[in-house]
Amino acid sequence: MTTAVAPNPALTAEDRCDRCGAQAYLRVELQSGGELLFCAHHAREHGDKIREIAATVVDETHRLDER
Repeated sequence: MTTAVAPNPALTAEDRCDRCGAQAYLRVELQSGGELLFCAHHAREHGDKIREIAATVVDETHRLDER
């Protein structure tokens, strides 16, 4: 059986960082199957570790420049 996975929608103001609760700008799909959300600050702080464990990363930190 093959399961198609729909792409994740864009992050919204309702998506919150799993570390601190601030607005999330980074969605990390883990190789093990879970998902984590990070604000820009925690994405930078944990960037090396995120790259080690991520299957995919959706980075919307560029939206901070649009403000």
